Amino acid sequence: MESLKNVNLFDTSKTMAASLIDSKEYPWQVLPEIGKFILELGATLPEEEYDKVADNVWIAKSAEVFPSAYINGPAIIGKNATVRHCAFIRGNAIVGEGAVVGNSTELKNVILFDGVQVPHYNYVGDSILGHKSHMGAGSITSNVKSDKSLVTISADGEKIETGLKKMGAILGDNVEVGCNSVLNPGTVIGKESNVYPLSMVRGYVPQRSIYKKKGDIVNKK
Repeated sequence: MESLKNVNLFDTSKTMAASLIDSKEYPWQVLPEIGKFILELGATLPEEEYDKVADNVWIAKSAEVFPSAYINGPAIIGKNATVRHCAFIRGNAIVGEGAVVGNSTELKNVILFDGVQVPHYNYVGDSILGHKSHMGAGSITSNVKSDKSLVTISADGEKIETGLKKMGAILGDNVEVGCNSVLNPGTVIGKESNVYPLSMVRGYVPQRSIYKKKGDIVNKK
């Protein structure tokens, strides 16, 4: 369980959601409170730096948001972030400073730390992506189990109950996910790890690892 704690996954100095994440021990405890946190934080954002463009939607003046993007609140788009053509932000979303939300990418109930890239045809729901993590083209988070039961996390030989029906993936800082990979409900990837393209990932991947396929995870040299 120690490896799944927020303190071992994230550098919270790299997100505007630091106070929320630091107040919880594990990342899945953060997910139900994202929307409320955005409403509280949004009301405090300086008007000289952020525009309130719609109900509960705050966009940094330095961010670039394409006219065809759709942003539903509550949402905050951070400084120097880019939200590209036809992006679909459904609400309860924090897009960090310098982050990229790409063409036709969909977000729902997420925290993207500063420098995150989800640039091409990604779905990210009920998830947290750490500083400078990157999801390759077509890679997605699956956030609901097929039998609709509550999500559990398999780690270190045990199953951890999250109490959540919807939970996608947790990516630690500097994680690289290869193109067209699927991160199944309750996936947690430790910081500085890589996932091969076309992977189907479930459970916990230790930090500084390379996930090649199920049962074939090696340490980075």
